Amino acid sequence: MDNIIGLKELRQNTDLYITQVQKGKNFIVVRKSRPVFKISSVADDNEFWEPVVDLTKIKKDGVPLRDLLSRL
Repeated sequence: MDNIIGLKELRQNTDLYITQVQKGKNFIVVRKSRPVFKISSVADDNEFWEPVVDLTKIKKDGVPLRDLLSRL
């Protein structure tokens, strides 16, 4: 079941909702009592995400984008 939250509530408590979504919860966000969008996790949805390069294998915390682009 989806939880309904207001857009203002989402803006004020973004970190809280990110944590909840990472735990598998879904939310429908409403604005002026009308549904605007749905928030759900993409962590388990491989249909949309395909790893190309894992830069953490090069350096533990990843590689800064500026460094990467300068080498291309």
